[in-house]
Amino acid sequence: MDWIWFILIGLLAGFLAGAVVKGHGFGLIGNLIIGVIGALVGGFIFGLLGLPAENRIGEFISAFVGAVVLLLLIGFIKKKGA
Repeated sequence: MDWIWFILIGLLAGFLAGAVVKGHGFGLIGNLIIGVIGALVGGFIFGLLGLPAENRIGEFISAFVGAVVLLLLIGFIKKKGA
């Protein structure tokens, strides 16, 4: 059941991150995938900082921050290569 929550939270985080980071999105499907991957990135970042997600809200914040960081990083790499 935790994996289902992980995917749902990642999808929501990717959708909202795509709305916040204008110009660096990858369309609806791309942003949703970025959100799921961003949930992993966010969990890693917050784990390094010693801030584990204690509940669903913490998991969402972690996933959202990870998705935003991932979108900005990918956007930076794309702009640098172009």
